[in-house]
Amino acid sequence: MADEAKSGGGLEFHPMDQFIVKPLFGEAGDAVYWYTVTNVTLWLALAILAVIGLLVLTTSKRAVVPSRGQSIAEMAYGFVYKMVEDVTGKDGLRYFPYIMTLFMFILCANFLGLIPMSFTTTSHIAVTAIMGFGVFFAVTILGFVKNGASFLSLFWVSSAPLPLRPILAVIEIISYFVRPVSHSIRLAGNMMAGHAVLKVFAGFAQVTAVAPVAILGVVAIYGLEVLVSAIQAYVFTILTCVYLKDALHPHH
Repeated sequence: MADEAKSGGGLEFHPMDQFIVKPLFGEAGDAVYWYTVTNVTLWLALAILAVIGLLVLTTSKRAVVPSRGQSIAEMAYGFVYKMVEDVTGKDGLRYFPYIMTLFMFILCANFLGLIPMSFTTTSHIAVTAIMGFGVFFAVTILGFVKNGASFLSLFWVSSAPLPLRPILAVIEIISYFVRPVSHSIRLAGNMMAGHAVLKVFAGFAQVTAVAPVAILGVVAIYGLEVLVSAIQAYVFTILTCVYLKDALHPHH
């Protein structure tokens, strides 16, 4: 297939190339190449700037009649605040800034990744694992700080029949330690899969015979990716709230 592509008679595209981490300056072998920022660094920084721009700059005037940016910021604030309150209760609201930051960062990073020629940072497990394990360690430490040894009651299902409780305890412990893995892989996997499929349809759009169908496919997948980007930010955030609730109220 590669030979055909070189001769001009075939089609060659690599959907996974868009996820390669590349330094922005220098070439392989140069000293600059090893110490320059990468495309991941750039788009992570842009996601942070997008969060600051949306939540800080657009709301700095605190206008009675809000601008579009302020309206979006206020809607996002109210949405996450209500989510934290509903899932964790009033005592979970003190951790709202952390959860709000997670939600807005993931949302902005996901949407920035939809810009043509951009880089989707949340498609990399290295990025999502930092957030997933960060949540895991934070809620685990909080659970022991708040409840002491009674935090271990999270793994003891007292409502189950006594002979089944040890078995259920083992299952609960395993599922607890799997949390950060599933938490991070879910986000990275969904973003990577969607962008790979989008790239495949875009590649087939080069073939005249199937171009109309491929273009319609690109439009449909792109619309789906917009929805998935928002849903995955929501899923990551609400799971964080559920884990926080377990840390604050571990008793079954």
